Amino acid sequence: MSQDMRGHLVWLRGALGAGLAILLSAFVTWLLLGSQSADLPWLVAPLGASAVLVFAVPASPLAQPWSVVGGNLISAAIGIGIGMSTGSAMFAPGLAVGAAIAVMTFMRCLHPPGGASALLCALGAAGAEAWTWTYLLPIAANVLTLALVGMIYNNLTGHSWPHRAPLPVSNPALVRPHHTRSDIEDVLAEWDEVLDVDVDDLDALLREVNRHVARREIGPR
Repeated sequence: MSQDMRGHLVWLRGALGAGLAILLSAFVTWLLLGSQSADLPWLVAPLGASAVLVFAVPASPLAQPWSVVGGNLISAAIGIGIGMSTGSAMFAPGLAVGAAIAVMTFMRCLHPPGGASALLCALGAAGAEAWTWTYLLPIAANVLTLALVGMIYNNLTGHSWPHRAPLPVSNPALVRPHHTRSDIEDVLAEWDEVLDVDVDDLDALLREVNRHVARREIGPR
């Protein structure tokens, strides 16, 4: 199979998974809401962004189950709480997004759509619709269904989720890594940047690169 064809199939896999997850999230939420289904939303917009991460880049640290569930629900609760307490559609969104980022970082569940959840809920709670804690019900149903579908679909299609870094090929005679995991962590600390890739994945990548270089230098046997 050509590299281009494989790339198209990878994105097709993600697109089909995301579409299925959104469809099932709406259906499950509608069922759970029952008589309240006419008053509460079946879907919230941040779920679309979460679906992109879960199904298109499932190896991302920002797309792991705790990030998806914790990031969205914690941020939504913060948004509703700040919106209800301030009653200001001008100030609540900024306060909510800032607080959500801080709490998500502290709780190790940083998830970009969480910022959208905080913003949406702050506006809903501070605006004319006056959202209350009841709105956490459809949001929770959305997020938990998405995570469940993501776990089943990703693993069935060959992408471990929660993500586990691939084990490098062990062949001491062929490759001797010149780095350690601590070296990678030290460099990241010196850069003072947050990269959207796990340290274990970087380590596995570098080891595989070393293996390929060593195999090329040794030549065919």
